[in-house]
Amino acid sequence: MALVDVGRLGRAHGLAGEISLDRVSLSAEELLAISEFAVRLPEGKARALRLVSARPGGGRLLVRFDGIEDREHASALTGAALMADESRLPDAGPGMAYTFQLVGLSVVDTSGRHLGRIDEVLQTGAHPVYVVRGDRELLIPAVESVVRHIDWEQRIVSVDLPPGLEDL
Repeated sequence: MALVDVGRLGRAHGLAGEISLDRVSLSAEELLAISEFAVRLPEGKARALRLVSARPGGGRLLVRFDGIEDREHASALTGAALMADESRLPDAGPGMAYTFQLVGLSVVDTSGRHLGRIDEVLQTGAHPVYVVRGDRELLIPAVESVVRHIDWEQRIVSVDLPPGLEDL
């Protein structure tokens, strides 16, 4: 069983054990279909949890786990990585990828110049943005006109940077 990071637990929400879920590329329905998760707390401890509810709320997802019945227990999960068995994830779809699949890939421009590695994928209203860290940090829009090719075997993303992007 290969566990992959599917999101980061944020702050407790309300009094009944709900907690926000950030950096997730799965829908509430997909999370509920997976149902069984592991959480890895910032101090390194891990535990298994069963998801009992997931819903949109305030631009993010709000989730609740079996046995987490109040704000205090939910707060204890703040900052934890939510992990799932990779084999239980739904297919991301043609031309799509999960965040965990992109993080760590090398990024090169169309001339072959190494720009850095994808460190994070920001979800914006319009499209995802790759946070690429190398000699400097670049925010690269994940759109078809910029991201030209992903070589999964070589773990390389080829991009055609818009004029001026490196000057920001």
